[in-house]
Amino acid sequence: MLYLRPDASRVIVRAFKPATEPRDLRPTDKTRANHIVDRILALDAPTAEAQLADVLENFLGRHRNLLQTFEARADDMEDALRDHTQFTAVQRQLVGAYFLSEYSFEASALFNPSIVPHPDQSGLASGALRFILSLRAVGEGHISSLTFRTGLIAEDGTVSIDPTARLASNPMVRRPGSGPNGEDIDVIFDGGEDISERVIFPITASQSNGIEDARFVKFSDAEKNTYYATYTAYSGRAIRSEIIETSDFVSFRFSALRGTAAQNKGMALFPRKIDSRFAMIARQDNENLYLIYSNDLYTWDGGTAILTPAAPWEFVQIGNCGSPIELDEGWLLLTHGVGPVRKYSIGAALLDKNDPTKILGRLREPLLRPAPSEREGYVPNVVYTCGAMRHGDKIIFPYAISDSYSNIATIDIKSLLAAMEP
Repeated sequence: MLYLRPDASRVIVRAFKPATEPRDLRPTDKTRANHIVDRILALDAPTAEAQLADVLENFLGRHRNLLQTFEARADDMEDALRDHTQFTAVQRQLVGAYFLSEYSFEASALFNPSIVPHPDQSGLASGALRFILSLRAVGEGHISSLTFRTGLIAEDGTVSIDPTARLASNPMVRRPGSGPNGEDIDVIFDGGEDISERVIFPITASQSNGIEDARFVKFSDAEKNTYYATYTAYSGRAIRSEIIETSDFVSFRFSALRGTAAQNKGMALFPRKIDSRFAMIARQDNENLYLIYSNDLYTWDGGTAILTPAAPWEFVQIGNCGSPIELDEGWLLLTHGVGPVRKYSIGAALLDKNDPTKILGRLREPLLRPAPSEREGYVPNVVYTCGAMRHGDKIIFPYAISDSYSNIATIDIKSLLAAMEP
């Protein structure tokens, strides 16, 4: 079993305010912040140096570029601070340290994976494929972030996961200005770091309580490959669908989606255009699956209902489990169904390649359901995936168990299609 379990030792540093996150500093909080700075400035030079040395002894080996991070955080706090004497280097680094905290981003769960081919396939044996796995990591306060793993599929279908880097890193964040929705965000990592170091923590107000369930897909258009991921942004009060774009998993652009179909969760993009339009599977009514089209990738309205709950294991609702996978026989769509006692199972359907509103086949029994040994966890009785991938005659199928940890299975395509009924 390739169990991927959360590791509480993996930490990042994030902004800390002397107030309840994630709100901005109010006047009272700014007063408290200035009190902290006044106390730092009151330290004599040897005491300040000793305090900084103690901080570094405790935290330096746990993070990259920690002193630079302290200095950047001190710069960020300037707008909240009263006029003050120019900080010495030690004072500036201490100020930054006092307004940061460690966050164990996957202390609670590592789940809802999706899988895509790695952009770099060089140096591999014939028939092998390198892949990237995205995962939803959950830490303190049930805040969800996005993290990654890499692995290899051998010619015989054997799957292995690369060791995880000891450190985790924050990206540089830029706001490039006006985008399709006026709020695009660029997230940029150091390309020399291992991909498993890269953690994308919520940045905007719409994401402040979570970047949830990213469904990555390799999208082909005019001989250009781009990776997109639709995901749910959760503010703590409201949700909406947003999209990530990357070509290399080093630089990412985050954009909001608009339209009536983007006000809910669980959107999954087809890996190519259909009839010169972008296509998406969505569930804007919380119950059924719809096919919707867009001319610009960012606006999603209307749609045609194509799948409704039919079997007892999906009577409550159905949803997609990632982007459709193109086969010679049609579009393979993995689904999830919710049944009695809120038990989640995974199913599948085959859609016509030219007209995905036509259902060619459908599993009447689940492809995967919670096993007795795997039903306990943060949310019991759940199996779930955010996307699988074809490799030869198999589907490589990562899935989460009880919203706690993840596993990877393989499925024989011919056997799966043979089990479907019209």
